[in-house]
Amino acid sequence: MKELMLGNKAFARGLYEAGCAVASSYPGTPSTEITEEAAKYDEIYCEWAPNEKVAMEVAFGASMAGKRSFCGMKHVGLNVAADPLYTASYTGVNAGMVIGVADDAGMHSSQNEQDSRHHAIASKVPMLEPSDSAEALEFTKLAFELSEEFDTPVIVKMCTRVSHCQSLVEKGERKEFSKPYDKDISKYVMMPGNAKKRHPIVEERTKKLIEYAETSGINRVEMGSEKLGIITSSTSYLYTKEVFGENASVLKLGMANPLPVKLILDFASKVDRLVVVEELDPIIENHCKALGLEVSGKDILPIVGEFSQNLIAEKLGLEKKENCKFDEELPMRPPAMCSGCPHRGVFYTLNKNKCTVIGDIGCYTLGAVAPLSAMHMTLCMGASVSSTHGFNKALGEEAEKNTVAVIGDSTFMHSGMTGLANIAYNQSNSTVIILDNSITGMTGHQQNPTTGYNIKGDPAGKIDLEALCRSMGFNRVRVEDPYDLKAMDKAVKEELAAPEPSVIISRRPCVLLKYVKTNAPLKVDNDKCRGCKSCMRLGCPSISFKDGKAHVDPTLCTGCGVCKQLCAFDAFN
Repeated sequence: MKELMLGNKAFARGLYEAGCAVASSYPGTPSTEITEEAAKYDEIYCEWAPNEKVAMEVAFGASMAGKRSFCGMKHVGLNVAADPLYTASYTGVNAGMVIGVADDAGMHSSQNEQDSRHHAIASKVPMLEPSDSAEALEFTKLAFELSEEFDTPVIVKMCTRVSHCQSLVEKGERKEFSKPYDKDISKYVMMPGNAKKRHPIVEERTKKLIEYAETSGINRVEMGSEKLGIITSSTSYLYTKEVFGENASVLKLGMANPLPVKLILDFASKVDRLVVVEELDPIIENHCKALGLEVSGKDILPIVGEFSQNLIAEKLGLEKKENCKFDEELPMRPPAMCSGCPHRGVFYTLNKNKCTVIGDIGCYTLGAVAPLSAMHMTLCMGASVSSTHGFNKALGEEAEKNTVAVIGDSTFMHSGMTGLANIAYNQSNSTVIILDNSITGMTGHQQNPTTGYNIKGDPAGKIDLEALCRSMGFNRVRVEDPYDLKAMDKAVKEELAAPEPSVIISRRPCVLLKYVKTNAPLKVDNDKCRGCKSCMRLGCPSISFKDGKAHVDPTLCTGCGVCKQLCAFDAFN
């Protein structure tokens, strides 16, 4: 039976049909829906792990036990999981282990444009790269087979367009899979003596995988005009076919690592001009050049951003197709925190107090956007806490009395705890604000270890943030409501002035959660409004100015009352 599926949903279907038994992931756009969809199959145990490293280690443990396993993440998450990945390459697997990673060319929701193929090459792990939903399902099933055949984890690399676009998928039946577990110290205990013996096995495996890549059919040649030959993969393959049709010959690579040799040389010998079309880094292009081929690639195509049909046509000398145009220019809609977002009061307070704010990854990163403009740095998950410690150690007491770290509850569980332990152990007088909105907000409301619910919404273990912080050695731990600006202002001032490190937990659930009941929208009394625009300093989407007076959009306002606290003339009611 055929069904129109998102790439991520098709990936999950592949997990189901392949007999995957255990899936552990950390949510990260554009990969999140793979595990959310997999969780709909009762045959697959699914969980959200605190971070990607833990998720990969869970998947490895399940594989070693003899059950097919999966862990999913976005490209920057693979950095976090690199430690177990590189050693799992040496140990190999028992049952198949598949790693799903989704790259984000164009940085729609990411802090960099990392190319995950580098991790596959460096860890010497095979990587498959589907170009649509049908291949996402097919390649996922194939990945488990290759994992077991070649005794290795296998990475399936998605990207934003494959993950979030739909195409037809042929569904099949599930095939259960299980292997016995046998104790094998030389294979699974990676102390130096054993690891030295495993490395040559990895190198020999790579040679066998190259042989597989030459003839398996996952890499295929589609001959058209011999004047132009294009080597490509993933969504770039679809763009190329749409632009050129039969006017070019195409070598479509479904295996991103290791790359074939004979197949590429044979294809190159049949065409007059050779071009590599690949997003981000010149992985395929450099491989071709190492084979001695004359090839074009990043000399004509960009090394940054997403590709498109028109971009490829333009760079390769064809006419661009006319884009659909609107009769009038659409206004820009920069990202902003939602109306009633509990983080808004925190960032208003920090900006008002002219604090140096070391930020983190989450929807609260929008605290850097005008008019709040309250954040000075955002690096990676968990970096706010560690960086604040380093900032304060470098500048001393002057910085300690004015610098705060802000980190969400999910990000804190991901990698903020170790930074907090470092503050407690190495003693900087640092202030950390945990923005506890009771959910993982940025990626679409996933549960985390602080919420008390698992991926299916069932009751689960719940970590007590206050008790955790105190157990780390913090004497000053307080909980505040971010809707209460006076209380938040007092808390920030007192903790910055305190002679020891402290934690402020800003606790109020995300206003978009289904169980959160909002208040009636506020109204503005035009007779009382003086047009001072104090309320506009919040950057709330509900508030605008009309005819010199503040105006509240009743369709957006949640009645949080934060703006009311800023009005000296009591115009909001």
